[in-house]
Amino acid sequence: MPPQEIQEIYNHNVQQVLDLTGIFVFAVAGALMAVRKNFDVIGIVLLAEVTALGGGVIRDLIIGDVPPAAFRDLGYFSTPLFAAGLVFFLHPQVERISRTIDIFDAAGLGLFCVTGTAKAFAYGLGPVQATALGITTAVGGGAIRDVLAREVPVLLRWDREIYTVPALVGAAAVAVLVETGQFNAYTATAAAIFAFAFRVLALHKGWRAPRAWRRNSEVRGDFD
Repeated sequence: MPPQEIQEIYNHNVQQVLDLTGIFVFAVAGALMAVRKNFDVIGIVLLAEVTALGGGVIRDLIIGDVPPAAFRDLGYFSTPLFAAGLVFFLHPQVERISRTIDIFDAAGLGLFCVTGTAKAFAYGLGPVQATALGITTAVGGGAIRDVLAREVPVLLRWDREIYTVPALVGAAAVAVLVETGQFNAYTATAAAIFAFAFRVLALHKGWRAPRAWRRNSEVRGDFD
């Protein structure tokens, strides 16, 4: 599918709606982590902003969409502020925060792996490069959030349920849809839901990515 046709499907209004939806759910995830870490209001806002915008800014810088959309549209900054305000006053009970973070994070993961891949295609990138940028869009903000919260990023931890794989599957699905001419609003939505469901199922089932083959079990790592 030529980039012009992708632009027609993935027009500015659709892109903005999907981006703002992903930004909101990722911002909620970031703000909830700040609450769990007992951060003050500045910390809550900061984690909401970087979680929501980090991956998209990295994507836009790579594809040459500068200044990044997050710096051109006030809505991209105000949405995380709104999410942070909601969490500040209405956050769930502490013992339930961790699971809520995971659900909102999974929703953002599903949305951003699709929008990131589609936008990369719209800027003329090939399927492999677009898939890589879709994954970056999905996991970039969460990685920055974890670093600021003084945690090892989830995507690097073997002792946590698979995180990057659902984003990879969702981004790859979009790449296949684009290459076969089947990409549209319905298939894009289906890809996002599938990536979200994959991540939630991994959380429920405790699925983890394999470690190095024939790894010496006596050598203990940081999370053993």
